[in-house]
Amino acid sequence: MRRSAILALVLVCPAMASSQNAIPGTIVIVVGAEATAPVPTLSNLKANTDVADLMFLRLARIGPDFVTAGDRGFTPELAQRWTRRDSLTLVFELDPRARWHDGRPVNARDVVFSFDRIRRDTADAQKTVLLRSVSSVTAEGERTVVVGFSRVYAEQFYDAVWHVQPLPAHLLDTIPKGRLAASPFVQHPIGNGPYRFSRREPGRQVELVANPDFFLGRPGLGRVVFLLARDAEAQINLMLDGTGDALESIIPVSNVPRVKAKPDLRILAIPTTGVGYLLFNQRAYGDRGQPHPILADVEVRRALSQALDRRGMTRATFGDWAAVPEGPVSQLHWIREPGVQLTRHDPAGARMTLERRGWRDSDGDGILDRNGQPLSLRLNFPGTSAPRVMLAQQVQEQWRRIGVQVELVRLDGPVWAERRAKGEFDIDFAAASLDPSPSGMVQSWSCAGRGGSNVAQYCNPVVDSLLDAAIAGRGDTRLAWREVVRRLVDDAPAVFLYAPSTPLAIHTRYERVAVSPESYWRAIWRWRVRPGRELPRDRVP
Repeated sequence: MRRSAILALVLVCPAMASSQNAIPGTIVIVVGAEATAPVPTLSNLKANTDVADLMFLRLARIGPDFVTAGDRGFTPELAQRWTRRDSLTLVFELDPRARWHDGRPVNARDVVFSFDRIRRDTADAQKTVLLRSVSSVTAEGERTVVVGFSRVYAEQFYDAVWHVQPLPAHLLDTIPKGRLAASPFVQHPIGNGPYRFSRREPGRQVELVANPDFFLGRPGLGRVVFLLARDAEAQINLMLDGTGDALESIIPVSNVPRVKAKPDLRILAIPTTGVGYLLFNQRAYGDRGQPHPILADVEVRRALSQALDRRGMTRATFGDWAAVPEGPVSQLHWIREPGVQLTRHDPAGARMTLERRGWRDSDGDGILDRNGQPLSLRLNFPGTSAPRVMLAQQVQEQWRRIGVQVELVRLDGPVWAERRAKGEFDIDFAAASLDPSPSGMVQSWSCAGRGGSNVAQYCNPVVDSLLDAAIAGRGDTRLAWREVVRRLVDDAPAVFLYAPSTPLAIHTRYERVAVSPESYWRAIWRWRVRPGRELPRDRVP
């Protein structure tokens, strides 16, 4: 299909939504970043995936116990059922009721096409790494998908269903490799989920409308609006004045009394897969061909880690809604060791280490230097994140006390993401929503991940071998994963500051409220407005 035909087709979708089948009820979700490409494989930014998860389904979903090993505990989505032919082969039968938003059935070709986009066309470098043990994906008829693996391991099923959200092959298979991001499809995506794309007002909002014919059930809310407010104070004010219905995080803790004072709002605390960390660039600022003149030294990175009072900073910023992680491990990961601290707070020891590495205050200005070079670094962070704004200031002060000068570089969200991707930072203040499985560590903390989200170019073959052993392990691999974390933290590629539970603010006028830790809003189609609590924006246009 030609591009012009695709555009003509997708422009029909808003008209469909305003038909006599339209559903009442609206939710306005206040967000700090804009969804500019809510299409799977194009962007892993949370703003995009939050929207995409309402439009594109997976073959199956992780169950409520959050277990990623074995074949059980998953709930059907596009796949109606599945079987195992042998230890290396899974077979999925697609639900015959599943439809794309243009009315075409979801078929096996769509699934094969979408896997091929990642495995062969490297459309998503991060997912390519995660799917390296998938040896084949083939179609048997219209509704049968066969996934083959190159080795036996505990998370075969998870890899088959989690990393790929099928795309419509009949609309995308003629778009040249690498051109999807510039195609009309991205401006008006066609999915298969409970919500259809309606419109996007750049710099303001993205609007979705309910798919009344959704095969898993008719949505309870007719409209979902992601309302953009880049400033953290503006976000909370939109909730307090009634413009917004939901806000993902009310952190810092100073906002909690403000929300509790509003009887129409409630706070719902959700454990998350998130981790916030200071990422050390091991290559030169903007030049990955050269080592970083300061941060390539592992002893310097360890000293910077030791100098920070992570527990105190996390407590001051999040209150009871965050823990200090031992590494890239969230509150929901089954491998975590609560209370374990692999890096001791020791600013005096940090100063001694830096002196041993040649960094001394030779001119008495309070800043360490070596061979005429001051120990000065730039810390990039997005100004839309209230916790990172607060924590960046605390980090700057605590490093100042050991003689390290830090320039705080506050950036608009898209600019921050662009500089991060290009390696234009000394230290990047990242906040990642990790994969539910610890195997997702290969994306950011392995040599293979350097073409994807491993933007700091961290690479240690010893850690890679430990990762491979943990992933390939059978039975309880908890000890193997903990050894990965310990070796990784010893390398100090980052300072892992906080693993949050997210306190969401949600209007009390909704019932059937359920929030998914791995994707907060994906179950919002089951919500509905309580009778008698409707607002004017809930009416069908």
